Amino acid sequence: MMIQSAIDFNIDVHVLDPDPNAPCKNIATTFQSGALTDFDTVYEFGKSCDLITIEIENVNTDALLKLQSEGKKVYPQPEVIKLIQNKLHQKEFYRENGIPTSPFIPTANKVTVGTHSDFLPFVNKLETEGYDGRGVQVIKSEKELHLAFEQRSFIEKLVDFDKEIAVIAARNESGQIETYPTVEMVFHPEKNLVEYLFSPAILSSELEEKAQSIAKSIIDKLGMVGLLAIEMFVTKDGEILVNEVAPRTHNSGHQTIEGSITSQFEQHLRAILNMPLGNTNNVIPTAMVNLLGEAEHTGLAVYNGLDEVLNTEGVHLHLYGKKITKPFRKMGHVTITSNDMSDLKEKVKFVKEHLTITS
Repeated sequence: MMIQSAIDFNIDVHVLDPDPNAPCKNIATTFQSGALTDFDTVYEFGKSCDLITIEIENVNTDALLKLQSEGKKVYPQPEVIKLIQNKLHQKEFYRENGIPTSPFIPTANKVTVGTHSDFLPFVNKLETEGYDGRGVQVIKSEKELHLAFEQRSFIEKLVDFDKEIAVIAARNESGQIETYPTVEMVFHPEKNLVEYLFSPAILSSELEEKAQSIAKSIIDKLGMVGLLAIEMFVTKDGEILVNEVAPRTHNSGHQTIEGSITSQFEQHLRAILNMPLGNTNNVIPTAMVNLLGEAEHTGLAVYNGLDEVLNTEGVHLHLYGKKITKPFRKMGHVTITSNDMSDLKEKVKFVKEHLTITS
């Protein structure tokens, strides 16, 4: 999706990806398969590029820092990526900068987690390498303390929230900042990843303004160049707490391709190229449904119900080109556009029921 936007700007995109059959392989200017966490691989790849960016945080930041020190432009900046890679450091950044977030306690291992039963209920999160719901464990009672992580982690107070929302912010090298309207996300009950979302979120003007202000404050305080997705909770007493951020184009912004004047992918390119940022207004209210591999299915992907879904007004299909499906693997997404919120909700339900991915 990033390359599709780059084509409009006549930009050559060279890709390094650990998957030799990555979906972008056949549309990138050049493609190289290699480990993103390996210093030499990332460094050697980056030496031939004019500008380096990422679409996943799990990358060797030491190599990016060296490239940056040698004059290469790396956006988002390696020091920002390094901070965000560590979720505990993220939480400490929020606390140090007066950004509202839930209370938390660093924990060295499972034994340490177990000494904080008075803090229950809480969420146990790995400091590093958590992604798409992995590295997160909800612990509500002492009986569940055995589920805690052995690795370095932290616990944060379980938030009694009304809604989960997200704002995508962009900042270019000149310091211009733009944010997208807040979206409301609904997470999968088992896998802790976004199942579907609505844009814009149904919020009071006061809460919308607060969410937008928090998002702008975070990207500004980071001094980051690029796109930053900020996930937040709206508590039942009307407060907003920051959960996590991601320094890249994000699942909470995929609907912007059809739903916004400027897509998040074009906006990321504008930001890192220090172009004027685009208009982020919605063209039309949208919903986005993630297409996840069915449970107990691993193998060549089979898409069921495509005709029924494509025969539905306002539905736009994005398949990612992943040949192999796995349980809950993101295989694509559907954007639904409509001026009627009840219509959006009905069509979300229809897509979820009729479009399945099996093997």
